[in-house]
Amino acid sequence: MQQHIIKKPSFNFGRCAPTSSLFNVASAPAEPAIDKVADTKDSSSIVPDVSSTERRENNHLFTFPGVRPYLESQWRDVEWTEEQKTSLMKTVSSYKPSSGEVTQAQVLLLGPVGSGKSSFISSVQSVFNGRVTNRAMVGSSSTSFTKKLQSFNIHGQSGEDPTGLVLCDMVGLGGGEMTGPTLHDIMSVIKGYAPEGHKFSPDQPVRSETVGYVKRPSLKDKIHCVAFVVDASKILTYPKGLNTTFQQLREHISDLGVHQVALLTHIDQVCSETYKDVTQVYMSPIIRDMMGKAATLLGMSTSYIIPVRNYSSELDLDVNTDVLLLTAVDHILQYADLYFQDNTRQNTGPKID
Repeated sequence: MQQHIIKKPSFNFGRCAPTSSLFNVASAPAEPAIDKVADTKDSSSIVPDVSSTERRENNHLFTFPGVRPYLESQWRDVEWTEEQKTSLMKTVSSYKPSSGEVTQAQVLLLGPVGSGKSSFISSVQSVFNGRVTNRAMVGSSSTSFTKKLQSFNIHGQSGEDPTGLVLCDMVGLGGGEMTGPTLHDIMSVIKGYAPEGHKFSPDQPVRSETVGYVKRPSLKDKIHCVAFVVDASKILTYPKGLNTTFQQLREHISDLGVHQVALLTHIDQVCSETYKDVTQVYMSPIIRDMMGKAATLLGMSTSYIIPVRNYSSELDLDVNTDVLLLTAVDHILQYADLYFQDNTRQNTGPKID
């Protein structure tokens, strides 16, 4: 059978000229990220990446925007109860893909460096572990800590078998001295050609000669849903070209029939009330505005975007944070299953001679 080799495109997300760089973070003294979000006038300016851990442990590093009137009711209906958490955990734990060919849905997290991809993976596993754990290594600089393709099976409670969800992490979309992945490599991952543990390098794209290259990927090797991850505290300071990058990514991913959703992280860093009480997330006009800006950045409706708060400096779980995280996972699984439903319909359709 003919090998599928993806030609390297003429553009590279990670290696752009300095004047049009989409992801490289300029070297500059550390400044409060929140002050930039609240006060910046030039949306193309770039601020250093300050980790969420640093921001929470050093409250003096940032200040919140001015207080704005809160909404009279939640703009999304969420039950903030222990019962809701238990129900969501059961839903996620019992999930099975609606396809006899696979036992787990593979979801790829894609986003700029420091957006919170690895933190989200660790936070979700923490919910099921019953304690805060850092399963996916998380960095605290402007460079991507994740250098290779890693898949994380989300396990159920008390050492249960893995759930039907696998969260896949890869190098962030640029930043600092690191270059981001090329469109070619991202699509290789989604199509199932890239092997587990592959270390990404712009000079060594995924190709048939790559060690572990999957020549004939089956359904289980492919990505079944893509979750874009963006940082609410950097929405106004992301480079202007990032919008084009996301658009190009989404068009290529859509051509494969893969559904896409998004996570808006660090919401507690842009709203003081949500910082104190995460149940205020859907009462906050600030968060709602950031959701709209994220939708514009990504080129998708806000109905596909879920705000989340990852665990970072905390040692104990919070039921409301858990509900928000599990709601995001449930949202992701719904769209992953649409992929299986679509492919099942295609595979069982009438044969054409």
